[in-house]
Amino acid sequence: MALFSGPLPLIPPAGRGHGGHGTQPSVVALGGGHGLSSSLSALRLLTQELTAVVTVADDGGSSGRLRRELGVLPPGDLRMALAALCDDTDWGRTWRDVMQHRFTSKDGAEGSLDDHAMGNLLIVTLWELLGDPVAGLQWAGALLGARGTVLPMASVPLTIEGDILSESQGSLRVSTVTGQAKLAVAADVGNVGDVRLLPAGAPACQDALEAVELADWVILGPGSWYTSVLPHLLLPELRDALCRTSARRCLTMNLSNDTKETQGMSAVDHLTVISRYAPDFTVDVVLADPSVVGDRADFERAAARLGGRAVFGTVGVSTGKPVHDPLRLATSYNDMFGEN
Repeated sequence: MALFSGPLPLIPPAGRGHGGHGTQPSVVALGGGHGLSSSLSALRLLTQELTAVVTVADDGGSSGRLRRELGVLPPGDLRMALAALCDDTDWGRTWRDVMQHRFTSKDGAEGSLDDHAMGNLLIVTLWELLGDPVAGLQWAGALLGARGTVLPMASVPLTIEGDILSESQGSLRVSTVTGQAKLAVAADVGNVGDVRLLPAGAPACQDALEAVELADWVILGPGSWYTSVLPHLLLPELRDALCRTSARRCLTMNLSNDTKETQGMSAVDHLTVISRYAPDFTVDVVLADPSVVGDRADFERAAARLGGRAVFGTVGVSTGKPVHDPLRLATSYNDMFGEN
């Protein structure tokens, strides 16, 4: 079954290519949600040797309902990754819209399909028929003409929790917040700390570990720092694979530091979080838009402490919103791949 189809990439790719076709680099992108969709939308313009490794800790919305009711991996972030890899053809755009379509019950009706994404239902259907999450995602990718492979980071659903330090009536208080949906907005209450995944020592997806091992480049981020980026470094087997791989490693920064998870944190603080939770993890490149780094020299020193160098590029949309522009991000990645 052919998993890749459609026209050649818009930007001529460059790279080492020991794992790809010709000069195309073999790339593994890790993350979840809108951040991973942004990186995939850029990377699909550069290479067809592309694998997305996606978080599976979501417990909100349609994904959370399906997870609770059926005991499956939460499909939402996996769906978004597949949609981002759809070909830019009538076929691809139509299936992207089908995957992203959400049902809305009419006023006054309590419908069981309300707010479910069609793609979530399709993915879960394939899982139930095939009995294999990886195979189900391969079939979904083939249907969509996806220009890449989508894999879950773990073979079982994960739960993320963290301790929140807040001030109440003049004294400090530590509380535990369990679940990705709650932790994603926990900074409204206090500072996020001591984040962990449950079950501890959960098995990573073996296909994801192999993809990381064989990659030319591994790209972590952008995305929600504590709930989409950090979890890949909290899963022991995946963290070890990311530390051992011979691939070059890039950490892509967000376009806004002041999110609901990271209020009050600087760009340097974001890098400190990575080194705190995964002290053995190093990078070759930290890619950042200069508009969010603050003191450039301070940021460069922080990148050096992670073993890499800071690379600056304007990668956001022209409106100024904190959204990555696929072509601008692809250009920065392309330049990075072409360097020795």
